[in-house]
Amino acid sequence: MTERLGVGMVGYAFMGVAHSQAWRTAPHFFDLPLHVDMAAIAGRDEAAVTAAAQRLGWSSVETDWKALVTRDDIDLVDICTPGDTHAEIAIAALAAGKHVLCEKPLANSVSEAVAMAQAAEAARANGQLAMVGFTYRRVPAIQLARQLVADGRIGTVRHVRAQYLQDWIADANAPLSWRLDKQKAGSGALGDIGAHIVDLAQFVTGEQVTGVSAVLETFVHERPVATASSGLHGTAGAETGPVTVDDAAIFLGRMSGGGVATFEATRFAWGRKNAIRLEINGSAGSVAFDFEDMNVLHFFDVAQPAVEAGFRRIVVTEPEHPYVAAWWPAGHGLGYEHAFTHQAVDLVTAIAEQRQPEPSFADGLAIQRVLDAVERSAANRSTWTSVNEES
Repeated sequence: MTERLGVGMVGYAFMGVAHSQAWRTAPHFFDLPLHVDMAAIAGRDEAAVTAAAQRLGWSSVETDWKALVTRDDIDLVDICTPGDTHAEIAIAALAAGKHVLCEKPLANSVSEAVAMAQAAEAARANGQLAMVGFTYRRVPAIQLARQLVADGRIGTVRHVRAQYLQDWIADANAPLSWRLDKQKAGSGALGDIGAHIVDLAQFVTGEQVTGVSAVLETFVHERPVATASSGLHGTAGAETGPVTVDDAAIFLGRMSGGGVATFEATRFAWGRKNAIRLEINGSAGSVAFDFEDMNVLHFFDVAQPAVEAGFRRIVVTEPEHPYVAAWWPAGHGLGYEHAFTHQAVDLVTAIAEQRQPEPSFADGLAIQRVLDAVERSAANRSTWTSVNEES
Protein backbone atom coordinates (compact mmCIF):
# COMPACT_ATOMS: atom_id res chain seq x y z
CA MET A 1 0.00 0.00 0.00
CA THR A 2 1.30 3.46 -0.94
CA GLU A 3 2.24 5.60 2.05
CA ARG A 4 -0.16 8.46 2.75
CA LEU A 5 0.75 12.16 2.58
CA GLY A 6 -1.81 14.27 4.42
CA VAL A 7 -1.97 17.79 2.99
CA GLY A 8 -3.40 20.79 4.83
CA MET A 9 -3.80 24.13 3.10
CA VAL A 10 -4.08 27.61 4.61
CA GLY A 11 -6.00 30.02 2.38
CA TYR A 12 -8.58 29.39 -0.31
CA ALA A 13 -8.62 32.40 -2.64
CA PHE A 14 -6.86 32.64 -6.04
CA MET A 15 -3.72 30.65 -5.17
CA GLY A 16 -5.68 28.31 -2.93
CA VAL A 17 -7.90 27.38 -5.85
CA ALA A 18 -4.89 26.80 -8.12
CA HIS A 19 -3.12 24.66 -5.52
CA SER A 20 -6.27 22.69 -4.81
CA GLN A 21 -6.67 21.87 -8.49
CA ALA A 22 -3.08 20.64 -8.51
CA TRP A 23 -3.49 18.38 -5.48
CA ARG A 24 -6.69 16.92 -6.96
CA THR A 25 -5.25 16.37 -10.41
CA ALA A 26 -1.68 15.19 -9.83
CA PRO A 27 -2.55 11.63 -8.69
CA HIS A 28 -4.78 11.08 -11.72
CA PHE A 29 -2.13 11.87 -14.35
CA PHE A 30 1.16 11.06 -12.63
CA ASP A 31 2.31 7.91 -10.84
CA LEU A 32 3.03 9.46 -7.45
CA PRO A 33 5.15 7.66 -4.86
CA LEU A 34 2.84 8.80 -2.05
CA HIS A 35 -0.95 8.84 -1.74
CA VAL A 36 -2.09 12.47 -1.52
CA ASP A 37 -4.92 13.00 0.98
CA MET A 38 -6.43 16.51 0.87
CA ALA A 39 -7.12 16.36 4.59
CA ALA A 40 -7.99 19.92 5.63
CA ILE A 41 -8.22 23.54 4.59
CA ALA A 42 -8.06 26.55 6.93
CA GLY A 43 -9.65 29.98 6.74
CA ARG A 44 -11.04 32.49 9.23
CA ASP A 45 -14.59 32.64 7.84
CA GLU A 46 -16.24 29.32 8.73
CA ALA A 47 -19.01 29.56 6.15
CA ALA A 48 -16.66 30.60 3.36
CA VAL A 49 -13.99 28.02 4.13
CA THR A 50 -16.62 25.27 4.41
CA ALA A 51 -17.98 26.20 1.00
CA ALA A 52 -14.44 26.26 -0.39
CA ALA A 53 -13.68 22.83 1.05
CA GLN A 54 -16.75 21.36 -0.63
CA ARG A 55 -16.01 23.05 -3.94
CA LEU A 56 -12.28 22.34 -4.02
CA GLY A 57 -12.21 18.81 -2.62
CA TRP A 58 -10.92 19.12 0.96
CA SER A 59 -12.13 16.64 3.57
CA SER A 60 -12.40 18.97 6.57
CA VAL A 61 -11.99 22.59 7.68
CA GLU A 62 -10.29 24.61 10.38
CA THR A 63 -10.92 28.24 11.23
CA ASP A 64 -7.51 28.63 12.89
CA TRP A 65 -4.34 27.76 10.97
CA LYS A 66 -2.63 26.93 14.28
CA ALA A 67 -5.05 24.06 14.75
CA LEU A 68 -4.33 22.81 11.23
CA VAL A 69 -0.54 22.73 11.56
CA THR A 70 -0.69 20.65 14.75
CA ARG A 71 -3.10 18.00 13.46
CA ASP A 72 -1.71 14.46 13.45
CA ASP A 73 -3.21 13.71 10.03
CA ILE A 74 -1.37 16.62 8.38
CA ASP A 75 2.09 15.87 6.97
CA LEU A 76 2.47 18.88 4.67
CA VAL A 77 1.23 22.45 5.10
CA ASP A 78 0.55 24.41 1.90
CA ILE A 79 0.57 28.19 2.55
CA CYS A 80 -1.56 30.24 0.14
CA THR A 81 -2.02 33.41 2.20
CA PRO A 82 -0.78 37.02 1.88
CA GLY A 83 2.93 37.53 2.46
CA ASP A 84 2.66 39.03 5.93
CA THR A 85 1.59 35.64 7.32
CA HIS A 86 4.12 33.39 5.55
CA ALA A 87 6.89 33.48 8.14
CA GLU A 88 4.70 32.77 11.17
CA ILE A 89 2.80 29.91 9.55
CA ALA A 90 5.84 28.29 7.89
CA ILE A 91 8.03 28.41 10.97
CA ALA A 92 5.22 27.02 13.15
CA ALA A 93 4.51 24.23 10.67
CA LEU A 94 8.17 23.22 10.47
CA ALA A 95 8.41 23.27 14.27
CA ALA A 96 5.36 20.98 14.36
CA GLY A 97 7.20 18.46 12.17
CA LYS A 98 5.44 19.23 8.88
CA HIS A 99 6.76 19.65 5.37
CA VAL A 100 5.95 23.08 3.93
CA LEU A 101 5.04 24.52 0.54
CA CYS A 102 4.89 28.33 0.67
CA GLU A 103 3.66 30.62 -2.09
CA LYS A 104 6.02 33.26 -3.43
CA PRO A 105 7.56 35.60 -2.62
CA LEU A 106 8.87 33.76 0.42
CA ALA A 107 8.30 36.68 2.81
CA ASN A 108 7.77 40.43 3.03
CA SER A 109 11.31 41.21 4.17
CA VAL A 110 14.81 39.80 4.19
CA SER A 111 14.71 39.36 7.97
CA GLU A 112 11.56 37.21 7.73
CA ALA A 113 13.05 35.21 4.86
CA VAL A 114 16.25 34.63 6.82
CA ALA A 115 14.24 33.28 9.76
CA MET A 116 12.27 31.00 7.43
CA ALA A 117 15.40 29.69 5.69
CA GLN A 118 17.04 29.02 9.05
CA ALA A 119 13.95 27.18 10.29
CA ALA A 120 13.86 25.11 7.11
CA GLU A 121 17.55 24.22 7.45
CA ALA A 122 17.04 23.12 11.04
CA ALA A 123 13.93 21.12 10.14
CA ARG A 124 15.78 19.42 7.28
CA ALA A 125 17.93 17.62 9.84
CA ASN A 126 14.72 16.09 11.22
CA GLY A 127 13.40 15.05 7.81
CA GLN A 128 11.08 18.00 7.14
CA LEU A 129 11.35 19.60 3.69
CA ALA A 130 10.36 23.09 2.58
CA MET A 131 9.79 24.56 -0.88
CA VAL A 132 8.73 27.96 -2.20
CA GLY A 133 6.21 28.08 -5.03
CA PHE A 134 7.83 29.77 -8.02
CA THR A 135 5.51 27.84 -10.27
CA TYR A 136 6.41 29.24 -13.70
CA ARG A 137 9.75 27.42 -13.67
CA ARG A 138 7.68 24.23 -14.16
CA VAL A 139 6.28 25.27 -17.54
CA PRO A 140 7.73 22.70 -20.00
CA ALA A 141 9.05 25.39 -22.36
CA ILE A 142 10.93 27.05 -19.49
CA GLN A 143 12.39 23.68 -18.52
CA LEU A 144 13.56 23.19 -22.11
CA ALA A 145 15.10 26.68 -22.17
CA ARG A 146 17.05 25.87 -19.01
CA GLN A 147 18.29 22.62 -20.54
CA LEU A 148 19.45 24.32 -23.73
CA VAL A 149 21.37 26.93 -21.73
CA ALA A 150 22.86 24.29 -19.41
CA ASP A 151 23.96 22.25 -22.44
CA GLY A 152 25.85 25.24 -23.78
CA ARG A 153 23.61 25.67 -26.82
CA ILE A 154 23.60 29.48 -26.53
CA GLY A 155 27.16 29.78 -25.20
CA THR A 156 28.08 32.37 -22.57
CA VAL A 157 25.11 34.42 -21.32
CA ARG A 158 25.48 38.06 -22.34
CA HIS A 159 21.99 39.55 -22.10
CA VAL A 160 18.90 38.70 -20.06
CA ARG A 161 15.64 40.54 -20.81
CA ALA A 162 12.75 39.77 -18.51
CA GLN A 163 9.29 41.33 -18.41
CA TYR A 164 6.11 40.56 -16.53
CA LEU A 165 3.25 42.68 -17.86
CA GLN A 166 -0.35 42.76 -16.62
CA ASP A 167 -3.19 45.30 -16.79
CA TRP A 168 -5.61 44.31 -14.03
CA ILE A 169 -5.15 47.58 -12.09
CA ALA A 170 -4.41 49.86 -15.05
CA ASP A 171 -7.88 51.36 -14.53
CA ALA A 172 -7.48 53.99 -11.80
CA ASN A 173 -10.92 53.01 -10.46
CA ALA A 174 -10.01 49.36 -9.94
CA PRO A 175 -10.57 48.71 -6.23
CA LEU A 176 -8.02 48.20 -3.51
CA SER A 177 -7.00 44.67 -2.65
CA TRP A 178 -4.49 43.26 -0.17
CA ARG A 179 -1.94 43.22 -3.00
CA LEU A 180 -1.92 47.04 -2.87
CA ASP A 181 -1.27 47.15 0.89
CA LYS A 182 2.45 47.13 1.74
CA GLN A 183 1.82 45.80 5.24
CA LYS A 184 0.21 42.66 3.80
CA ALA A 185 1.97 42.28 0.45
CA GLY A 186 5.42 43.65 1.25
CA SER A 187 5.64 45.34 -2.15
CA GLY A 188 3.53 45.73 -5.27
CA ALA A 189 4.47 44.71 -8.79
CA LEU A 190 8.02 44.10 -7.56
CA GLY A 191 7.20 41.23 -5.20
CA ASP A 192 3.99 40.00 -6.77
CA ILE A 193 5.24 39.52 -10.33
CA GLY A 194 8.80 40.87 -10.41
CA ALA A 195 9.87 38.06 -8.10
CA HIS A 196 8.80 35.57 -10.78
CA ILE A 197 11.01 37.02 -13.50
CA VAL A 198 13.99 37.25 -11.15
CA ASP A 199 13.49 33.56 -10.38
CA LEU A 200 13.10 32.65 -14.06
CA ALA A 201 16.21 34.60 -15.08
CA GLN A 202 18.27 32.88 -12.40
CA PHE A 203 16.69 29.45 -12.98
CA VAL A 204 17.17 29.40 -16.76
CA THR A 205 20.69 30.85 -16.77
CA GLY A 206 21.92 29.04 -13.67
CA GLU A 207 23.38 32.39 -12.56
CA GLN A 208 22.54 34.92 -9.85
CA VAL A 209 21.69 38.63 -10.00
CA THR A 210 24.58 40.33 -8.20
CA GLY A 211 23.64 44.02 -8.39
CA VAL A 212 20.86 46.35 -9.54
CA SER A 213 19.94 49.92 -10.40
CA ALA A 214 16.20 50.41 -9.98
CA VAL A 215 13.18 52.65 -10.32
CA LEU A 216 9.87 52.01 -8.54
CA GLU A 217 6.76 54.02 -9.40
CA THR A 218 3.24 54.32 -8.03
CA PHE A 219 0.87 55.85 -10.60
CA VAL A 220 -2.40 55.79 -8.64
CA HIS A 221 -2.08 56.69 -4.98
CA GLU A 222 -5.70 56.27 -3.86
CA ARG A 223 -8.38 53.81 -4.92
CA PRO A 224 -11.92 52.80 -3.98
CA VAL A 225 -12.09 50.22 -1.21
CA ALA A 226 -13.39 46.86 -2.42
CA THR A 227 -16.72 45.67 -1.06
CA ALA A 228 -16.23 42.18 -2.54
CA SER A 229 -13.39 40.40 -4.30
CA SER A 230 -12.79 37.36 -6.48
CA GLY A 231 -9.34 36.36 -7.69
CA LEU A 232 -7.50 39.52 -8.78
CA HIS A 233 -10.66 41.58 -9.20
CA GLY A 234 -13.22 43.18 -6.92
CA THR A 235 -16.23 45.46 -6.62
CA ALA A 236 -15.48 49.09 -5.78
CA GLY A 237 -17.30 50.81 -2.95
CA ALA A 238 -17.80 54.50 -2.18
CA GLU A 239 -14.92 54.84 0.28
CA THR A 240 -11.32 55.28 -0.84
CA GLY A 241 -8.02 54.23 0.65
CA PRO A 242 -4.29 54.67 -0.01
CA VAL A 243 -2.16 52.53 -2.31
CA THR A 244 1.07 51.87 -0.37
CA VAL A 245 3.02 49.75 -2.87
CA ASP A 246 4.73 50.22 -6.21
CA ASP A 247 2.70 49.91 -9.40
CA ALA A 248 5.76 49.30 -11.57
CA ALA A 249 9.34 48.17 -11.06
CA ILE A 250 12.11 48.61 -13.64
CA PHE A 251 15.72 47.70 -12.96
CA LEU A 252 19.04 46.93 -14.57
CA GLY A 253 21.02 43.98 -13.27
CA ARG A 254 24.38 42.28 -13.48
CA MET A 255 24.50 38.48 -13.66
CA SER A 256 27.13 36.45 -11.83
CA GLY A 257 28.54 35.19 -15.13
CA GLY A 258 29.26 38.74 -16.28
CA GLY A 259 26.20 39.31 -18.44
CA VAL A 260 23.79 42.23 -18.12
CA ALA A 261 20.05 42.10 -17.49
CA THR A 262 16.94 44.25 -17.69
CA PHE A 263 13.77 43.60 -15.70
CA GLU A 264 10.34 45.21 -15.98
CA ALA A 265 7.30 44.37 -13.86
CA THR A 266 4.06 46.30 -14.14
CA ARG A 267 0.34 45.84 -13.67
CA PHE A 268 -0.36 48.94 -15.81
CA ALA A 269 0.32 47.53 -19.30
CA TRP A 270 -3.07 47.77 -21.03
CA GLY A 271 -3.73 44.76 -23.23
CA ARG A 272 -1.15 42.53 -21.52
CA LYS A 273 -2.99 40.01 -19.39
CA ASN A 274 -0.19 37.77 -18.19
CA ALA A 275 2.77 38.41 -20.48
CA ILE A 276 5.89 36.85 -18.97
CA ARG A 277 8.62 37.46 -21.50
CA LEU A 278 12.12 36.07 -21.15
CA GLU A 279 14.86 36.37 -23.77
CA ILE A 280 18.43 35.27 -23.17
CA ASN A 281 21.16 36.10 -25.68
CA GLY A 282 24.45 34.23 -25.50
CA SER A 283 27.66 34.06 -27.46
CA ALA A 284 26.33 31.17 -29.57
CA GLY A 285 22.56 31.71 -29.73
CA SER A 286 19.38 32.84 -28.01
CA VAL A 287 16.22 31.50 -26.38
CA ALA A 288 12.96 33.45 -26.09
CA PHE A 289 9.68 32.73 -24.30
CA ASP A 290 6.32 34.47 -23.79
CA PHE A 291 3.82 32.96 -21.36
CA GLU A 292 0.92 34.19 -23.48
CA ASP A 293 2.15 31.56 -25.97
CA MET A 294 3.31 29.21 -23.24
CA ASN A 295 3.66 26.00 -25.25
CA VAL A 296 6.28 27.53 -27.56
CA LEU A 297 9.99 28.24 -27.13
CA HIS A 298 11.99 30.19 -29.72
CA PHE A 299 15.61 29.09 -30.20
CA PHE A 300 18.31 30.68 -32.37
CA ASP A 301 21.49 28.73 -33.09
CA VAL A 302 24.34 30.81 -34.52
CA ALA A 303 25.79 27.64 -36.11
CA GLN A 304 22.99 27.66 -38.70
CA PRO A 305 24.07 28.69 -42.21
CA ALA A 306 23.35 32.40 -42.73
CA VAL A 307 21.12 31.67 -45.71
CA GLU A 308 18.61 29.84 -43.52
CA ALA A 309 19.37 31.30 -40.09
CA GLY A 310 16.52 32.41 -37.88
CA PHE A 311 14.66 31.67 -34.68
CA ARG A 312 13.32 28.13 -34.61
CA ARG A 313 9.80 27.85 -33.20
CA ILE A 314 9.66 24.75 -30.97
CA VAL A 315 6.21 23.57 -29.93
CA VAL A 316 6.97 22.08 -26.52
CA THR A 317 4.28 19.39 -26.46
CA GLU A 318 6.21 16.23 -27.34
CA PRO A 319 6.36 13.30 -24.90
CA GLU A 320 10.13 13.81 -24.74
CA HIS A 321 9.63 17.29 -23.27
CA PRO A 322 9.56 17.74 -19.46
CA TYR A 323 6.29 16.60 -17.82
CA VAL A 324 4.42 16.33 -21.13
CA ALA A 325 4.26 12.54 -21.44
CA ALA A 326 1.75 12.38 -18.57
CA TRP A 327 -0.75 14.60 -20.39
CA TRP A 328 -2.12 14.72 -23.95
CA PRO A 329 -0.97 13.67 -27.44
CA ALA A 330 1.65 15.87 -29.12
CA GLY A 331 0.36 19.27 -30.14
CA HIS A 332 -2.39 19.38 -27.50
CA GLY A 333 -1.19 22.30 -25.41
CA LEU A 334 -1.03 22.74 -21.67
CA GLY A 335 -2.35 25.71 -19.67
CA TYR A 336 -1.73 27.83 -16.58
CA GLU A 337 -2.96 25.19 -14.15
CA HIS A 338 -0.59 22.47 -15.33
CA ALA A 339 2.51 24.08 -13.81
CA PHE A 340 0.87 23.88 -10.38
CA THR A 341 0.28 20.17 -10.93
CA HIS A 342 3.94 19.74 -11.90
CA GLN A 343 4.89 21.58 -8.72
CA ALA A 344 2.85 19.15 -6.62
CA VAL A 345 4.36 16.17 -8.44
CA ASP A 346 7.92 17.39 -7.90
CA LEU A 347 7.30 18.13 -4.23
CA VAL A 348 5.67 14.77 -3.49
CA THR A 349 8.49 12.97 -5.29
CA ALA A 350 11.15 14.88 -3.36
CA ILE A 351 9.44 14.08 -0.06
CA ALA A 352 9.25 10.39 -0.93
CA GLU A 353 12.96 10.41 -1.81
CA GLN A 354 13.88 12.60 1.20
CA ARG A 355 15.53 14.98 -1.25
CA GLN A 356 15.54 18.77 -0.97
CA PRO A 357 12.87 20.13 -3.37
CA GLU A 358 13.62 23.19 -5.47
CA PRO A 359 13.29 26.06 -5.13
CA SER A 360 14.23 25.77 -1.46
CA PHE A 361 13.62 28.40 1.20
CA ALA A 362 17.30 29.31 0.74
CA ASP A 363 16.51 29.98 -2.94
CA GLY A 364 13.52 32.06 -1.87
CA LEU A 365 15.78 34.05 0.46
CA ALA A 366 18.19 34.72 -2.41
CA ILE A 367 15.35 36.19 -4.46
CA GLN A 368 14.19 38.23 -1.45
CA ARG A 369 17.67 39.75 -1.31
CA VAL A 370 17.35 40.85 -4.96
CA LEU A 371 13.97 42.45 -4.23
CA ASP A 372 15.48 44.19 -1.21
CA ALA A 373 18.37 45.53 -3.30
CA VAL A 374 15.85 46.86 -5.85
CA GLU A 375 13.95 48.71 -3.11
CA ARG A 376 17.16 50.13 -1.61
CA SER A 377 18.39 51.28 -5.02
CA ALA A 378 15.08 52.95 -5.90
CA ALA A 379 14.99 54.71 -2.54
CA ASN A 380 18.51 56.05 -3.18
CA ARG A 381 17.95 57.65 -6.60
CA SER A 382 18.67 54.44 -8.54
CA THR A 383 22.18 54.08 -7.10
CA TRP A 384 23.92 50.85 -8.10
CA THR A 385 23.25 48.45 -5.23
CA SER A 386 24.87 45.09 -4.60
CA VAL A 387 22.83 42.01 -3.77
CA ASN A 388 24.62 40.57 -0.78
CA GLU A 389 24.12 38.41 2.26
CA GLU A 390 24.30 41.39 4.59
CA SER A 391 21.24 43.12 3.12
